[in-house]
Amino acid sequence: MSGLRRPWSDNAPLLSSRKEKQHTSPVSRSSPSSPSSVEMSTAAATPTPRRSIFLGVDVGTGSARAGLFDESGKLLGSASSPIQIWKEGDCVEQSSTDIWHAICAAVKSACSLANVSGDEVTGMGFAATCSLVAVDADGSPVTVSWSGDSRRNVIVWMDHRAVKQAEKINSSNSPVLQYCGGALSPEMEPPKLLWVKENLPESWSMVFRWMDLSDWLSYRATGDDTRSLCTTVCKWTYLGHAHMQQMNGKDSRIMETCGWDDDFWEEIGLGDLVDGHHAKIGRSVAFPGHPLGSGLTPTAAQARNFCELGLVAGTPVGTSLIDAHAGGVGIMESVPELGSEAKENDNEAICHRMALICGTSTCHMAVSRNKLFIPGVWGPFWSAMIPEYWLTEGGQSATGALLDYIIENHAASPRLANRAASLKISMFELLSNTIKTMIDELKSPFLAALTEHIHVLPDFHGNRSPIADPKSKGIVFGLTLETSERQLALLYLATVQGIAYGTRHIVEHCNTHGHKIDTLLACGGLSKNSLYIQEHADILGCPIVLPRESESVLLGAAILGAVASKKYSSLTEAMKALNAAGQVIHPSKNPKVKKYHDAKYRIFHELYEQQLSQRSIMAQALELSGVFGRVMVEAEWCFWEGDGEVGAAGFGGDESWEEGAEFISDFSTC
Repeated sequence: MSGLRRPWSDNAPLLSSRKEKQHTSPVSRSSPSSPSSVEMSTAAATPTPRRSIFLGVDVGTGSARAGLFDESGKLLGSASSPIQIWKEGDCVEQSSTDIWHAICAAVKSACSLANVSGDEVTGMGFAATCSLVAVDADGSPVTVSWSGDSRRNVIVWMDHRAVKQAEKINSSNSPVLQYCGGALSPEMEPPKLLWVKENLPESWSMVFRWMDLSDWLSYRATGDDTRSLCTTVCKWTYLGHAHMQQMNGKDSRIMETCGWDDDFWEEIGLGDLVDGHHAKIGRSVAFPGHPLGSGLTPTAAQARNFCELGLVAGTPVGTSLIDAHAGGVGIMESVPELGSEAKENDNEAICHRMALICGTSTCHMAVSRNKLFIPGVWGPFWSAMIPEYWLTEGGQSATGALLDYIIENHAASPRLANRAASLKISMFELLSNTIKTMIDELKSPFLAALTEHIHVLPDFHGNRSPIADPKSKGIVFGLTLETSERQLALLYLATVQGIAYGTRHIVEHCNTHGHKIDTLLACGGLSKNSLYIQEHADILGCPIVLPRESESVLLGAAILGAVASKKYSSLTEAMKALNAAGQVIHPSKNPKVKKYHDAKYRIFHELYEQQLSQRSIMAQALELSGVFGRVMVEAEWCFWEGDGEVGAAGFGGDESWEEGAEFISDFSTC
């Protein structure tokens, strides 16, 4: 694994589509810290020798990043390095070897930039997308690709090849599904595993370990293949609460697995994963932040090998987190200073917050003391983010990716890109400026009202929460023949609003089912977009807290290292020490703004209703309709299809469930 990689093939894979990144080629293997191949930023000068410095590594969809933090949670320096991605239809793949090399380049560059030597790093942690990694008994990659390319051994989180396998698994009605919002997503690992078994039998027989990407990174660094409660519980159907009576977060140790449901694996056709005490999917688990093995192995720590990290052997490494969950750890305690009375109720206060980790996609994280079963929303997951709290995880599969798509596929995009480049600002900033100038020009009463005639349903990559419909499609209502930059600006604003209505839908749905969310905390790339955050605050009607340090996912990963180093006795203690609040964005006090968004939110729901109707009509036309009898119930609406009929009944507010159900009394399943 530590040797040089095979030469790249002539069939060049696609790179990340985010235009803000200036990288156009893989990291140079001869000069991994070259400025031309690594994007760097810094926030402080030379650190004081021997103080505690924590390293966080985050592998996103398009890059690997590393950040160094001091004991106050302040970012000392960070660097990023691009990673390759292959996209072919619903299949999205990466290379674990390429990812590791990118991490090593980013870590060395971050240390150089922050003037931190390897022996000053007190502890480190990994966070990554919930992608699936396949390796053989030697730790070498096993292909998961139709191409047979052995480099392509990672099925990326956003890959939707396993929709049919997810449907098959969901038809099993296994008890484990109630801890996933009632249904598995094709983005989770069991459907992907079943797809590989059914379609790539040779690869299936060769794989010795199936691992979530963040677990594989910890394994690559330490040689310890203990899995995280975060990854196994959230993406593999592991029942973490099986350990509730065994231990707590402050008494952390590696635990032999007892939360796998063997009947589930047998029923869905993956019974061979039960063999060897679940050796291929995990025989031991630990709380996030628990120290793994003996720390960094001598191989992984090598300073002179450009394919390794350049740190000190034995450096503590904490059990990993999924990237979004690391964002939650890096932000959930980033609240303004509380009074002494409020601090006494601190354990309950965190249950009123929801963290938005806004990047390519958006994850919505909320915790509770009691388990809350919420249809269409993942969880409840015990100790999957914060030990001894139940996690609820909502999500939108395409947010940053959707905004990129809207901009890049518009006729005005090339002109906009050229203007933004000449002004040395981002396309997002230029669009926001254009929108502001249009308020006076069009005599709009307020900014949001510019989209009066444009409405967007943002389900361009399905609906993850709370409808849990991977077949849902995106809708844009109100298009004309205009192709100007101004029209693109309006479409961009309407898309931002559509995404915010999706978040409002998730929050209201969670609160309907027992949560008491009244404050949002936002991090990730989109949290730096002031228009995006203000529209969310206005649409949800609640304040949004931004962290002092914008790199919350990196901070969350670094907190894992801080806990592993024993600097703090628990993850919660480390969060309180290293999280800090920044700016607070408040919603508009203009009642007309609220009335406007309430009206658009109603249209947001109607767009999905119309889609269901059209889906039924076309199925009937193709003689595939049969008897659907499909009923979906969520916060305020009940939808159904059957024998060419479709309908929706609203309930909520002053109406009761019974009153809403009167409209659909003929459908007993509702």
